[in-house]
Amino acid sequence: MKKHICTLITGFIITSGMLSLTAPAHATTTIEVYKSPTCGCCSKWVDHMRDHGFTVITKDVGNKEIRKKVGMSETLGSCHTALVNGYVMEGHIPAPDIIRFLKEKPDALGLAVPDMPHGSPGMEGRRVDPYNVLKVNAPGDTRRDAEIYQRYDPYANKAASTAPAAPASKNDTEGFSSIMRLKN
Repeated sequence: MKKHICTLITGFIITSGMLSLTAPAHATTTIEVYKSPTCGCCSKWVDHMRDHGFTVITKDVGNKEIRKKVGMSETLGSCHTALVNGYVMEGHIPAPDIIRFLKEKPDALGLAVPDMPHGSPGMEGRRVDPYNVLKVNAPGDTRRDAEIYQRYDPYANKAASTAPAAPASKNDTEGFSSIMRLKN
């Protein structure tokens, strides 16, 4: 009986140890955020990242110098810049996109959500605008060079039955600087 109990306890300890090894990688990932000390939406985005398991270190020094230093174009700029696992994250990027990006480990500079779109993490409110998360492949790339990594369009389901699908590739969107389109 004692031997059986010892075997059960040993199995429990080993299983517990194995489960801790399979915890999500992002739960211990540290992200360093450069922002203004007075920016409320940046603080809300930091909270969003913490809510998704990131350890966040904030640097309340603004983000223009770090953005320039890491090679993120001003055309992709927003109110905060974050560094995580060797990548640059510019603006109000949803945490699930960052988690997916970190799992994929692409050969890229990082992700960006230019400007400050209403409805993005940290910019929640009554107004919700469509926006894209852009994959930035190399330092100095501009909006034109970036690829759409993820689309967020609160109106897509309503318009899907009445309008043709929006172009999905970079070549289809060449010459367009915005995802906003006029309705018929």
